[in-house]
Amino acid sequence: MTTKHYACKTADVMRNAPKIVSVSNLSIGIFNLNDGYHALLNICPHKGAALCEGPVCGTTRQTSDREFVYDRAGELVRCAWHGWEFDIRSGEFLVDPTVKARRFDVSVEGDDLYLHI
Repeated sequence: MTTKHYACKTADVMRNAPKIVSVSNLSIGIFNLNDGYHALLNICPHKGAALCEGPVCGTTRQTSDREFVYDRAGELVRCAWHGWEFDIRSGEFLVDPTVKARRFDVSVEGDDLYLHI
């Protein structure tokens, strides 16, 4: 069972820059994507770095040619320590989806954001 916790105001969460909040003694990054708000535990599952303090980015996608195509801009967070890229919506590590950053549901009530922990 989860409990709803006030996190911050919607205006506090900019695009391409997460708002880091402390809720229930957890450091959590809240992200504002085009489909709403998403939240990840601010701990990289690889080596424990502050995951959400890395850059919000995209990545190059695989193509059948020798070109580089930048894709998924603003949908990923890259750990600043080792460059591991995680999908902000699902928490999945791009190279191995069985490795995941912990994610939390976010709800909006008026101008307030709530985390469900």
